[in-house]
Amino acid sequence: MSLTSQLVSLIRRKPVTREDLDRSALLALDALACAYAGSATPVGAVLRRWAGGGDLDRKRAAFLMGAMTHITETDDLHRASVTHPGCVVVPAVLAQGAALDASPERQLTAMLHGFEAMCRIGAAVGPAHYRVWHNTATCGPFGSAMAAATLLGLDDAAAVDALGNAGTQASGLWQFIETGAMSKHLHAGRACESGLLAAELAQAGFTGPPEILEGGKGFFVGLCPDPEPERILADADAPWQLLQTSIKPWPSCRHTHPLIDCALELHALLDGGQVESVRVATYRAALDVCDRATPQSQYEAKFSLQHCAAIALIDGEVALDSFDGASRARVADLAARVEVVAEEPFTSRYPVSWGAELSVKTVAGAAFKVLRRNCRGDPELALDADEMRAKALGLLDYGGLDPAAAARLCDAVLALPDASEAPDLHADFVAQTLE
Repeated sequence: MSLTSQLVSLIRRKPVTREDLDRSALLALDALACAYAGSATPVGAVLRRWAGGGDLDRKRAAFLMGAMTHITETDDLHRASVTHPGCVVVPAVLAQGAALDASPERQLTAMLHGFEAMCRIGAAVGPAHYRVWHNTATCGPFGSAMAAATLLGLDDAAAVDALGNAGTQASGLWQFIETGAMSKHLHAGRACESGLLAAELAQAGFTGPPEILEGGKGFFVGLCPDPEPERILADADAPWQLLQTSIKPWPSCRHTHPLIDCALELHALLDGGQVESVRVATYRAALDVCDRATPQSQYEAKFSLQHCAAIALIDGEVALDSFDGASRARVADLAARVEVVAEEPFTSRYPVSWGAELSVKTVAGAAFKVLRRNCRGDPELALDADEMRAKALGLLDYGGLDPAAAARLCDAVLALPDASEAPDLHADFVAQTLE
């Protein structure tokens, strides 16, 4: 039996509780709010121009929403797989679910299934994969395909076909990071759209390779120098991967969040004292992606350990406007004096734990040190429902919704576990952002 067949079976055997559905609704709200915020950015404007008047089929409209969800760097993060499942799976479910008039419970269950497939495969790709390939892009099609297979009611054999043809579309290279190109958002959108296409083809009888993962010319051989295939089926009775997904409190690359958490605590301890030097100790992947002392754009600043440490230490907060030109200039001197290193225990704990230690010396000679093994928004330090709603309202405001409309949207999404019918949240998003 292929790994894909066993994964489909594992997912479909897992029980779904009311708590699971409630958490699924919360993560759906988080992704949807991120999409609205992304539509109001310069990258969002490019996508809106491309979409024209909105005459898009559901798959292409799902691409649009997926891409916009990933723009502001506020979308969720699953640590073990180093993926952002919400920007891929949620748009796929909202688009496909509305087209099929699927019940709210079925849509929320499809999200659980999609997160599970994407995150379990992502956890198995091995650390070397992430140095070249963007895990959200390469593992994402499996997630959207599995979610769509659930919505379409595909049997196990057809679901395996869907995942096989999702996997053969896997792509997405990190080269965009060198110039801050917009490809990262393309990755999320295409992963979403590719999975939908794969599932619809499977429904029509279009076959896919069952051993797409472990086969001699498959995913692991082609894209993963050091795969860990056993992780796909490990701990089958563990909570859903969706429940193990972190929520971002701050709008920057998730690798910067442990040090932001440290810096915000140190801001209060410093009490206005002038900082002489800063040292950040963290894990290697954080440096590989986010070591840039002099970011030249808003996007680069979101991927700068140095800028994020400096802005959090100086301002005591990190907001959507913390990365603009004025903010970069204001903290540039301190950012240039931030030393970043990869060292234990953070290196060996990653990716199960994304941690950091921040050490600060002041001009007056005082020394402070703060460590985080996990940070705010992780399952161990999860945001509660009120904090999730507050985050969503802030993103929706940034996306142009008036307070009353934003509150209604939050209410509608959070009511899904009890609702008999699901509103067409996807169509509303497309209409709102392309009007």
